[in-house]
Amino acid sequence: MRYELVCGIETHIELATKTKIFCNCTTQFGGDPNTHCCPVCTGQPGSLPILNKKVVEYAVRAGLAVHCKINNISHMDRKNYVYPDLPKAYQISQYDEPICEHGYIELDSGKRIGITRIHIEEDAGKLVHENGYTYIDYNRGGVPLIEIVSEPDISSPEEAKEYAEKLQLIMRYVGISDCKMQEGSMRCDVNVSLREAGTKEFGTRTETKNINSLNYIQKAMYAEIERQTDILEEGGTIVQQTMRYDDVSDSVSPMREKENSDDYRYFPDPDIIRFEVSQDKVDKIQASLPELPFDKLKRYINELELPEATSKLIFKYRRVAEFFEEATSEGASVKNASNLITGTIYANMNTEEDKELFKVLISAKQFALLVKLLDDKKINFKMAQSTLQQMLESGKSAEEFIKAEDLAGISDEDLTKLCKEAIAANPKAVEDIKAGKDRAINSMFGYIMKQTKGKADVKKAEAIIRDLISKI
Repeated sequence: MRYELVCGIETHIELATKTKIFCNCTTQFGGDPNTHCCPVCTGQPGSLPILNKKVVEYAVRAGLAVHCKINNISHMDRKNYVYPDLPKAYQISQYDEPICEHGYIELDSGKRIGITRIHIEEDAGKLVHENGYTYIDYNRGGVPLIEIVSEPDISSPEEAKEYAEKLQLIMRYVGISDCKMQEGSMRCDVNVSLREAGTKEFGTRTETKNINSLNYIQKAMYAEIERQTDILEEGGTIVQQTMRYDDVSDSVSPMREKENSDDYRYFPDPDIIRFEVSQDKVDKIQASLPELPFDKLKRYINELELPEATSKLIFKYRRVAEFFEEATSEGASVKNASNLITGTIYANMNTEEDKELFKVLISAKQFALLVKLLDDKKINFKMAQSTLQQMLESGKSAEEFIKAEDLAGISDEDLTKLCKEAIAANPKAVEDIKAGKDRAINSMFGYIMKQTKGKADVKKAEAIIRDLISKI
């Protein structure tokens, strides 16, 4: 029997505020256990939470970036459950009045994955299991989160990965989070169910919790699809459960029975009053949003006429894109600027995080001045690359490394003389070229570049050589 997948994803994103959602404790990652907490974020009797305004603003930014409707009036709820990572035995979250609703992410195929809601909540502490004991670190407790809940519109593990990847890039672009999955600032809970092909009724879903890698989203889904398929084909019944993915064994296993909203006994938090986000405030946040990444990608391809492959290497890193655009606004050509960025600059960056941070010692203006020398054919590409490498290592400008004689270029008269010498020194190459073996001309280029220390215009030299040989 053939089954089809129905999948929705709940994505938790830690917001890049300096302090926690209801207190002044730092949100900085790391630190000794239980040093970034206080009576408020550990729920001590008599302590009162105060909602961080920046959290609300960041939630609105996130919602607008994924085409959500913003609810001007909202409130916080208590979500009741008893786990040791939440010492007060409830989590402050949102239930029936989330801050954002009804958005979408568009996939490359044009398919839209609906977003049901985005709501604000606090993170829980971290349980550390070692040597048969469980330790609790409350540093993460109270760190502000948004939870982005998709519609069950995802039909394959590949779509799930693309959805999460696009969501991650958009949230980074609008500046609400670094979305580092390896540090837990973005985590995905993947809901998977199967149904007979052609039917509309949903199957029983399971939820694989806290997946912290885009690749693991796919792997966990494939493992869970296989597990559910085996059960159904053997005539069994899927149990609604919370699952754990183990990347070592590439398998999923049950953690506990899956709760429903009724189990949490939501009710409005009596310590936090309802809050309003005025339409004027929403409009100001909308106006402050940068160009969104996939709009930028389309502009690079359609307006700048940058090759799609090159565009994708630049647009996905916000700081790189800003550097590139500032350089081109200073007069650098799109082609040479993009080639030097994706070639020489990227060669100095070993990881995706290096490109995301894009910490370079030179300014976009310094870079543009170098590119313009290349654009004006005052230097060739090889010299531009070597000069840029020295600039990146020192932070100095191009004029520190390019001498006046390097900018003089080669006159047409001198270049013609060198081409004649190259022809005279390579009689066999001349015969090969006449016989249609075009690669033979490379030996002549080698002679000319050596004599000019790499300053000759190769295209101009080729035209002169071919013209001279045609007359022999």
